[in-house]
Amino acid sequence: MSSPKEIIRDYDIKPRKSLGQSFLMEQNIIRRISAIAQVTNNDIVVEIGAGIGVLTEDLARNAAKLIAVELDSRLVEVLKDKLLKYNNVQIYQGDILKFDFEAIARDRKHKIKVIGNVPYNISSPALFHLLSFRKIIDSFVLMLQKEVVQRLVASPGGKNYGVPSVILQMFANVEKVFDVPASSFYPRPKVESSIIKGFFLDKPVVELADEEFFIKLVRDSFAHRRKMLINNLKKSKLLEGVLESLLKETLIFGGIDPQRRGETLTIEEFGHMGNILKQFKCF
Repeated sequence: MSSPKEIIRDYDIKPRKSLGQSFLMEQNIIRRISAIAQVTNNDIVVEIGAGIGVLTEDLARNAAKLIAVELDSRLVEVLKDKLLKYNNVQIYQGDILKFDFEAIARDRKHKIKVIGNVPYNISSPALFHLLSFRKIIDSFVLMLQKEVVQRLVASPGGKNYGVPSVILQMFANVEKVFDVPASSFYPRPKVESSIIKGFFLDKPVVELADEEFFIKLVRDSFAHRRKMLINNLKKSKLLEGVLESLLKETLIFGGIDPQRRGETLTIEEFGHMGNILKQFKCF
């Protein structure tokens, strides 16, 4: 298998700044990512940002089927050439945010594994896109900006704990696996990266009365981090028209002190709060 440096040289690849392209050059890290994903010959794999195909080729050796998603049309041609010998690989040119996971899992018994390097500028939208297909996605191994991963795996009370932490951890078990230094890429990015691994749960941590309501409530709870929960929620459009005194009483009834800050609530407390306030709004 050709090294990343050889591929870039042989195909005269010029990284496109407009797409935020930085290619992982360290083959030992590429192999480590592949090992963490634990792909078997029963797995359907979707790779986000297949790029020059180094990780793609490593994954293709074990997967039952691999769909390599790449936005850059020039790199798609490189992928087609490099992966021609693999009859289990399908190359999809397009935006991962528009990729329909349901279409490839419709007639399959096994769930999908998602692996890849997510462009920094679409980290949050990409995660929410995966979340919307969580019933057919088994696990994910993603390279993201280090600060993003820190937020996703954060615990209550810390400065990194916020909206992404609560929403993702309500529906998935996640862990940071290891950091990837900026020196491992060409061209070198301005930020460090980390690898996150997660498994979507069969059921959320708390059975939710209304998932959309829950997600919006979490966002409103963190609208101003330094403010008390009651001050953020009384300005929420979800609770428009609800008297502050009644809102306080409802929170207290649910065992939540209205004067706490959003970042101190656990995943379970956010779930219970969402259910209580949703039920309150229905009366």
